[in-house]
Amino acid sequence: MTFRFLHRLARLGIALAAFSLAGQAAAQQPAAPGPRQVGVISVTAESVPLVSTLPGRAVARDAVDIRPRVDGFVTEVLYNPGQPIKVGDPMFRIDPTTYEAAVQEARANLASAKAAVPQAEAAYERSRRLQGSGSTQAALEQAQATMEQAQAAAAAAEAALKLAETQLSWTTIASPLDGLPSVAAVSPGDLVTAGQSDALATVTQLDPIDVDMYEPSARLQRIRERIESGQIRMSQGLKAQLTLENGVTYAATGEMVAPGYTVSTSTGAIDFRFRFDNPERRILPGMFVRGRIEIGRIQAVLVPQMAATRGRDGTLSAWVAEDGKAVKRVLTEEGVHENSWIVTDGLKDGDALIVNGGTNLAEGAEVAPVAVEIDENGVVRDLPATQQAE
Repeated sequence: MTFRFLHRLARLGIALAAFSLAGQAAAQQPAAPGPRQVGVISVTAESVPLVSTLPGRAVARDAVDIRPRVDGFVTEVLYNPGQPIKVGDPMFRIDPTTYEAAVQEARANLASAKAAVPQAEAAYERSRRLQGSGSTQAALEQAQATMEQAQAAAAAAEAALKLAETQLSWTTIASPLDGLPSVAAVSPGDLVTAGQSDALATVTQLDPIDVDMYEPSARLQRIRERIESGQIRMSQGLKAQLTLENGVTYAATGEMVAPGYTVSTSTGAIDFRFRFDNPERRILPGMFVRGRIEIGRIQAVLVPQMAATRGRDGTLSAWVAEDGKAVKRVLTEEGVHENSWIVTDGLKDGDALIVNGGTNLAEGAEVAPVAVEIDENGVVRDLPATQQAE
Protein backbone atom coordinates (compact mmCIF):
# COMPACT_ATOMS: atom_id res chain seq x y z
CA MET A 1 0.00 0.00 0.00
CA THR A 2 2.68 2.40 0.97
CA PHE A 3 4.75 1.43 -2.06
CA ARG A 4 1.89 2.15 -4.50
CA PHE A 5 1.18 5.47 -2.89
CA LEU A 6 4.79 6.51 -3.12
CA HIS A 7 4.91 5.38 -6.80
CA ARG A 8 1.83 7.44 -7.71
CA LEU A 9 3.18 10.42 -5.84
CA ALA A 10 6.48 10.24 -7.82
CA ARG A 11 4.59 10.01 -11.13
CA LEU A 12 2.51 13.03 -10.15
CA GLY A 13 5.70 15.02 -9.35
CA ILE A 14 7.23 14.19 -12.75
CA ALA A 15 4.05 15.30 -14.53
CA LEU A 16 3.96 18.57 -12.59
CA ALA A 17 7.64 19.22 -13.45
CA ALA A 18 7.05 18.56 -17.15
CA PHE A 19 4.03 20.87 -17.12
CA SER A 20 6.12 23.59 -15.44
CA LEU A 21 8.92 23.25 -18.03
CA ALA A 22 6.43 23.41 -20.88
CA GLY A 23 4.95 26.59 -19.40
CA GLN A 24 8.37 28.17 -19.12
CA ALA A 25 9.21 27.26 -22.73
CA ALA A 26 5.94 28.77 -23.92
CA ALA A 27 6.63 31.91 -21.94
CA GLN A 28 10.19 32.25 -23.44
CA GLN A 29 9.11 31.68 -27.08
CA PRO A 30 9.40 35.07 -28.95
CA ALA A 31 6.44 36.66 -30.56
CA ALA A 32 6.16 36.68 -34.33
CA PRO A 33 8.62 39.37 -35.69
CA GLY A 34 7.24 42.53 -37.25
CA PRO A 35 8.68 44.68 -40.09
CA ARG A 36 12.33 45.61 -39.65
CA GLN A 37 12.92 49.33 -39.13
CA VAL A 38 15.35 50.78 -41.69
CA GLY A 39 16.69 54.27 -42.32
CA VAL A 40 16.04 55.63 -45.81
CA ILE A 41 16.84 58.71 -47.84
CA SER A 42 15.01 59.89 -50.93
CA VAL A 43 17.26 60.02 -53.99
CA THR A 44 17.12 62.60 -56.76
CA ALA A 45 19.03 62.83 -60.05
CA GLU A 46 21.32 65.87 -60.27
CA SER A 47 24.17 67.28 -62.32
CA VAL A 48 27.32 65.59 -61.06
CA PRO A 49 30.95 66.15 -62.12
CA LEU A 50 32.30 63.13 -63.97
CA VAL A 51 35.86 62.53 -62.79
CA SER A 52 38.41 60.18 -64.30
CA THR A 53 41.33 58.94 -62.18
CA LEU A 54 44.46 58.28 -64.21
CA PRO A 55 48.01 57.16 -63.44
CA GLY A 56 50.69 59.72 -64.17
CA ARG A 57 54.37 60.44 -63.99
CA ALA A 58 56.13 63.75 -63.47
CA VAL A 59 58.59 65.02 -66.07
CA ALA A 60 60.75 68.13 -66.03
CA ARG A 61 59.38 70.89 -68.21
CA ASP A 62 62.93 71.71 -69.33
CA ALA A 63 66.25 70.00 -68.62
CA VAL A 64 69.53 70.77 -70.37
CA ASP A 65 72.96 69.15 -70.34
CA ILE A 66 75.76 71.71 -70.07
CA ARG A 67 78.58 71.08 -72.55
CA PRO A 68 81.58 73.24 -73.57
CA ARG A 69 81.68 75.01 -76.94
CA VAL A 70 85.45 75.56 -76.90
CA ASP A 71 88.49 73.50 -75.95
CA GLY A 72 90.54 74.18 -72.87
CA PHE A 73 91.24 73.53 -69.21
CA VAL A 74 88.55 74.20 -66.59
CA THR A 75 89.79 76.90 -64.26
CA GLU A 76 86.72 77.48 -62.03
CA VAL A 77 83.36 75.96 -61.06
CA LEU A 78 81.23 79.01 -60.35
CA TYR A 79 78.00 77.62 -58.86
CA ASN A 80 76.75 75.65 -55.86
CA PRO A 81 75.02 72.35 -56.72
CA GLY A 82 71.35 72.28 -55.69
CA GLN A 83 71.11 76.05 -55.32
CA PRO A 84 68.68 77.73 -57.78
CA ILE A 85 70.30 79.63 -60.62
CA LYS A 86 68.93 82.04 -63.23
CA VAL A 87 69.38 82.36 -66.96
CA GLY A 88 72.86 83.77 -67.65
CA ASP A 89 74.37 82.84 -64.28
CA PRO A 90 77.98 81.62 -64.84
CA MET A 91 78.63 77.96 -64.08
CA PHE A 92 82.13 77.11 -65.43
CA ARG A 93 85.16 79.06 -66.62
CA ILE A 94 87.67 77.72 -69.17
CA ASP A 95 91.22 79.07 -69.48
CA PRO A 96 90.75 82.11 -71.80
CA THR A 97 94.43 82.82 -72.62
CA THR A 98 94.41 81.38 -76.14
CA TYR A 99 91.10 83.03 -77.00
CA GLU A 100 92.18 86.43 -75.67
CA ALA A 101 95.21 86.23 -77.94
CA ALA A 102 92.99 85.30 -80.88
CA VAL A 103 90.86 88.37 -80.22
CA GLN A 104 93.94 90.63 -80.19
CA GLU A 105 95.15 89.12 -83.46
CA ALA A 106 91.72 89.52 -85.07
CA ARG A 107 91.60 93.16 -84.01
CA ALA A 108 95.03 93.80 -85.53
CA ASN A 109 94.02 92.11 -88.78
CA LEU A 110 90.85 94.17 -88.89
CA ALA A 111 92.82 97.39 -88.38
CA SER A 112 95.20 96.45 -91.16
CA ALA A 113 92.36 95.57 -93.52
CA LYS A 114 90.50 98.75 -92.76
CA ALA A 115 93.66 100.81 -93.39
CA ALA A 116 93.90 99.42 -96.93
CA VAL A 117 90.34 100.35 -97.82
CA PRO A 118 90.72 104.19 -98.12
CA GLN A 119 93.83 103.84 -100.28
CA ALA A 120 92.08 101.43 -102.63
CA GLU A 121 88.98 103.63 -102.79
CA ALA A 122 91.11 106.72 -103.59
CA ALA A 123 92.94 104.85 -106.36
CA TYR A 124 89.68 103.77 -107.89
CA GLU A 125 88.29 107.30 -107.71
CA ARG A 126 91.38 108.71 -109.48
CA SER A 127 91.12 106.12 -112.24
CA ARG A 128 87.46 106.89 -112.68
CA ARG A 129 88.13 110.66 -113.03
CA LEU A 130 91.00 110.14 -115.45
CA GLN A 131 89.22 107.63 -117.62
CA GLY A 132 89.49 108.69 -121.27
CA SER A 133 92.33 111.16 -120.67
CA GLY A 134 95.02 109.55 -118.54
CA SER A 135 93.56 106.18 -117.58
CA THR A 136 92.39 103.21 -119.59
CA GLN A 137 89.36 101.04 -119.02
CA ALA A 138 91.59 98.19 -117.93
CA ALA A 139 93.22 100.39 -115.30
CA LEU A 140 89.82 101.43 -114.00
CA GLU A 141 88.67 97.84 -113.72
CA GLN A 142 91.88 96.89 -111.93
CA ALA A 143 91.40 99.72 -109.43
CA GLN A 144 87.82 98.71 -108.84
CA ALA A 145 88.83 95.11 -108.19
CA THR A 146 91.53 96.22 -105.77
CA MET A 147 89.06 98.41 -103.92
CA GLU A 148 86.48 95.63 -103.62
CA GLN A 149 89.14 93.19 -102.44
CA ALA A 150 90.18 95.64 -99.72
CA GLN A 151 86.58 96.10 -98.64
CA ALA A 152 86.05 92.33 -98.60
CA ALA A 153 89.20 91.79 -96.58
CA ALA A 154 87.99 94.34 -94.03
CA ALA A 155 84.60 92.61 -93.79
CA ALA A 156 86.31 89.21 -93.37
CA ALA A 157 88.58 90.61 -90.67
CA GLU A 158 85.55 92.06 -88.89
CA ALA A 159 83.79 88.67 -89.01
CA ALA A 160 86.95 86.95 -87.72
CA LEU A 161 87.06 89.40 -84.82
CA LYS A 162 83.42 88.72 -84.00
CA LEU A 163 84.07 84.96 -84.02
CA ALA A 164 87.13 85.37 -81.82
CA GLU A 165 85.20 87.50 -79.35
CA THR A 166 82.35 84.99 -79.34
CA GLN A 167 84.71 82.09 -78.64
CA LEU A 168 86.26 84.12 -75.85
CA SER A 169 82.79 84.62 -74.33
CA TRP A 170 82.24 80.86 -74.52
CA THR A 171 85.08 80.34 -72.05
CA THR A 172 82.52 81.34 -69.41
CA ILE A 173 79.71 78.76 -69.56
CA ALA A 174 76.39 80.19 -68.33
CA SER A 175 73.06 78.56 -67.53
CA PRO A 176 70.55 78.70 -70.42
CA LEU A 177 67.51 78.48 -68.13
CA ASP A 178 66.23 78.96 -64.59
CA GLY A 179 66.49 75.80 -62.54
CA LEU A 180 68.52 73.61 -60.23
CA PRO A 181 72.02 72.51 -61.28
CA SER A 182 73.41 69.07 -60.61
CA VAL A 183 76.81 68.29 -59.11
CA ALA A 184 79.61 69.21 -61.51
CA ALA A 185 81.13 66.29 -63.41
CA VAL A 186 84.51 68.10 -63.77
CA SER A 187 86.94 69.84 -61.49
CA PRO A 188 89.39 72.72 -62.05
CA GLY A 189 92.26 71.42 -64.15
CA ASP A 190 90.24 69.00 -66.24
CA LEU A 191 90.57 69.29 -70.01
CA VAL A 192 87.31 69.65 -71.93
CA THR A 193 86.64 69.75 -75.66
CA ALA A 194 84.01 71.47 -77.74
CA GLY A 195 80.85 69.40 -78.18
CA GLN A 196 82.06 66.48 -76.05
CA SER A 197 79.54 63.75 -75.27
CA ASP A 198 79.94 63.95 -71.48
CA ALA A 199 77.97 66.79 -69.87
CA LEU A 200 79.67 69.07 -67.36
CA ALA A 201 76.39 69.33 -65.38
CA THR A 202 72.62 69.29 -65.86
CA VAL A 203 70.19 72.13 -65.14
CA THR A 204 66.59 71.08 -64.49
CA GLN A 205 63.57 73.38 -64.30
CA LEU A 206 61.12 72.21 -61.60
CA ASP A 207 58.69 75.12 -61.39
CA PRO A 208 56.40 74.69 -63.16
CA ILE A 209 56.54 70.93 -63.68
CA ASP A 210 54.72 68.71 -66.18
CA VAL A 211 52.84 65.49 -65.50
CA ASP A 212 52.03 62.93 -68.19
CA MET A 213 48.76 61.08 -67.57
CA TYR A 214 47.62 58.01 -69.46
CA GLU A 215 44.01 57.36 -70.55
CA PRO A 216 43.11 53.98 -72.16
CA SER A 217 42.01 54.65 -75.72
CA ALA A 218 38.97 52.36 -75.42
CA ARG A 219 37.61 54.33 -72.46
CA LEU A 220 38.36 57.60 -74.24
CA GLN A 221 36.27 56.43 -77.20
CA ARG A 222 33.33 55.60 -74.90
CA ILE A 223 33.55 59.02 -73.27
CA ARG A 224 33.66 60.72 -76.68
CA GLU A 225 30.55 58.83 -77.83
CA ARG A 226 28.66 59.89 -74.71
CA ILE A 227 29.74 63.51 -75.18
CA GLU A 228 28.53 63.42 -78.78
CA SER A 229 25.20 61.87 -77.70
CA GLY A 230 24.68 64.61 -75.10
CA GLN A 231 24.87 62.36 -72.03
CA ILE A 232 27.98 64.19 -70.83
CA ARG A 233 28.33 67.97 -70.93
CA MET A 234 32.03 68.52 -71.43
CA SER A 235 33.99 71.02 -69.33
CA GLN A 236 35.38 74.13 -71.01
CA GLY A 237 38.98 73.33 -70.08
CA LEU A 238 40.39 70.13 -68.65
CA LYS A 239 41.99 70.58 -65.23
CA ALA A 240 43.56 68.03 -62.95
CA GLN A 241 44.31 67.46 -59.29
CA LEU A 242 47.10 65.21 -58.07
CA THR A 243 47.46 62.65 -55.33
CA LEU A 244 51.11 62.14 -54.43
CA GLU A 245 52.84 58.86 -53.63
CA ASN A 246 52.19 59.31 -49.90
CA GLY A 247 48.43 59.73 -50.46
CA VAL A 248 48.45 63.50 -49.90
CA THR A 249 46.36 65.63 -52.28
CA TYR A 250 48.52 68.24 -53.99
CA ALA A 251 47.24 71.77 -53.46
CA ALA A 252 47.76 73.20 -56.95
CA THR A 253 45.46 72.52 -59.90
CA GLY A 254 47.04 71.73 -63.25
CA GLU A 255 45.94 72.69 -66.74
CA MET A 256 46.30 70.60 -69.86
CA VAL A 257 49.04 71.89 -72.16
CA ALA A 258 49.26 69.06 -74.72
CA PRO A 259 46.52 66.57 -75.64
CA GLY A 260 47.56 63.15 -76.86
CA TYR A 261 47.27 62.22 -80.54
CA THR A 262 48.84 58.77 -80.64
CA VAL A 263 48.06 55.46 -78.93
CA SER A 264 50.92 53.58 -77.30
CA THR A 265 51.50 50.22 -78.99
CA SER A 266 52.56 48.67 -75.69
CA THR A 267 49.91 50.00 -73.28
CA GLY A 268 47.03 51.06 -75.54
CA ALA A 269 46.86 54.39 -73.72
CA ILE A 270 46.94 58.02 -74.87
CA ASP A 271 49.31 60.46 -73.17
CA PHE A 272 47.95 63.81 -71.91
CA ARG A 273 50.31 66.42 -70.44
CA PHE A 274 49.29 68.75 -67.61
CA ARG A 275 51.33 71.55 -66.04
CA PHE A 276 51.42 72.34 -62.31
CA ASP A 277 52.98 75.11 -60.25
CA ASN A 278 55.71 73.60 -58.11
CA PRO A 279 57.26 76.40 -56.02
CA GLU A 280 58.16 74.11 -53.10
CA ARG A 281 59.48 71.37 -55.41
CA ARG A 282 57.24 68.73 -53.86
CA ILE A 283 56.90 67.05 -57.25
CA LEU A 284 60.13 65.74 -58.74
CA PRO A 285 60.80 64.32 -62.21
CA GLY A 286 60.13 60.58 -62.35
CA MET A 287 57.65 60.63 -59.44
CA PHE A 288 54.52 58.49 -59.89
CA VAL A 289 51.22 60.23 -59.08
CA ARG A 290 47.46 59.80 -59.60
CA GLY A 291 45.52 62.48 -61.41
CA ARG A 292 41.81 63.30 -61.07
CA ILE A 293 40.47 64.99 -64.20
CA GLU A 294 36.97 66.50 -64.37
CA ILE A 295 35.82 65.52 -67.85
CA GLY A 296 32.39 67.13 -67.65
CA ARG A 297 29.04 66.82 -65.90
CA ILE A 298 26.43 64.10 -66.07
CA GLN A 299 22.86 63.59 -64.77
CA ALA A 300 23.11 60.92 -62.10
CA VAL A 301 22.08 59.86 -58.60
CA LEU A 302 24.62 60.10 -55.79
CA VAL A 303 24.53 56.94 -53.68
CA PRO A 304 26.49 56.94 -50.39
CA GLN A 305 29.16 54.27 -50.58
CA MET A 306 28.04 52.72 -47.31
CA ALA A 307 24.57 52.07 -48.82
CA ALA A 308 25.88 49.96 -51.71
CA THR A 309 27.83 46.72 -51.88
CA ARG A 310 30.09 45.29 -54.55
CA GLY A 311 29.47 41.63 -55.38
CA ARG A 312 32.10 39.05 -56.23
CA ASP A 313 31.18 39.41 -59.89
CA GLY A 314 31.86 43.14 -59.70
CA THR A 315 28.23 44.31 -59.78
CA LEU A 316 27.17 47.15 -57.51
CA SER A 317 23.83 46.82 -55.71
CA ALA A 318 21.74 48.58 -53.09
CA TRP A 319 18.43 48.08 -51.23
CA VAL A 320 15.37 50.27 -51.57
CA ALA A 321 12.13 50.24 -49.60
CA GLU A 322 9.20 49.76 -51.95
CA ASP A 323 5.59 49.20 -50.73
CA GLY A 324 6.87 48.16 -47.31
CA LYS A 325 9.25 45.54 -48.68
CA ALA A 326 12.98 45.41 -49.34
CA VAL A 327 13.91 45.34 -53.02
CA LYS A 328 17.45 44.83 -54.28
CA ARG A 329 18.57 47.03 -57.21
CA VAL A 330 21.57 46.45 -59.46
CA LEU A 331 23.30 49.79 -60.13
CA THR A 332 25.33 51.14 -63.03
CA GLU A 333 28.02 53.49 -61.76
CA GLU A 334 30.36 55.98 -63.45
CA GLY A 335 32.94 56.42 -60.72
CA VAL A 336 32.97 58.25 -57.40
CA HIS A 337 32.19 61.81 -56.36
CA GLU A 338 33.45 62.62 -52.85
CA ASN A 339 32.04 59.72 -50.75
CA SER A 340 29.25 58.65 -53.12
CA TRP A 341 28.87 56.45 -56.16
CA ILE A 342 27.77 58.21 -59.35
CA VAL A 343 24.83 56.01 -60.41
CA THR A 344 23.35 56.41 -63.89
CA ASP A 345 20.98 53.42 -63.89
CA GLY A 346 19.14 51.33 -61.31
CA LEU A 347 17.51 54.12 -59.31
CA LYS A 348 14.96 56.79 -60.14
CA ASP A 349 13.81 60.03 -58.55
CA GLY A 350 11.97 59.50 -55.27
CA ASP A 351 13.26 55.98 -54.54
CA ALA A 352 13.69 55.31 -50.80
CA LEU A 353 17.29 54.16 -50.58
CA ILE A 354 18.05 52.10 -47.47
CA VAL A 355 21.18 53.52 -45.81
CA ASN A 356 20.82 52.05 -42.31
CA GLY A 357 19.61 48.69 -41.02
CA GLY A 358 20.11 46.88 -44.31
CA THR A 359 22.44 44.16 -42.98
CA ASN A 360 21.26 40.61 -43.84
CA LEU A 361 18.18 41.85 -45.64
CA ALA A 362 16.39 39.37 -47.88
CA GLU A 363 14.50 40.10 -51.06
CA GLY A 364 10.88 40.91 -50.21
CA ALA A 365 11.48 41.25 -46.47
CA GLU A 366 9.00 43.53 -44.70
CA VAL A 367 10.56 46.83 -43.66
CA ALA A 368 9.38 49.94 -41.86
CA PRO A 369 11.22 52.88 -43.49
CA VAL A 370 12.22 55.83 -41.32
CA ALA A 371 13.53 59.03 -42.96
CA VAL A 372 17.12 59.82 -41.96
CA GLU A 373 19.92 62.08 -43.12
CA ILE A 374 23.69 61.68 -43.54
CA ASP A 375 25.82 64.46 -42.09
CA GLU A 376 29.12 65.77 -43.46
CA ASN A 377 31.02 63.14 -41.45
CA GLY A 378 29.08 60.28 -43.04
CA VAL A 379 27.04 59.56 -39.86
CA VAL A 380 23.40 58.55 -40.27
CA ARG A 381 21.09 60.71 -38.12
CA ASP A 382 17.32 60.79 -37.64
CA LEU A 383 15.58 63.72 -39.25
CA PRO A 384 14.02 66.31 -36.93
CA ALA A 385 10.35 65.69 -36.25
CA THR A 386 9.34 68.77 -38.29
CA GLN A 387 11.10 67.45 -41.40
CA GLN A 388 9.67 63.95 -40.93
CA ALA A 389 6.16 65.45 -40.78
CA GLU A 390 6.77 67.20 -44.07
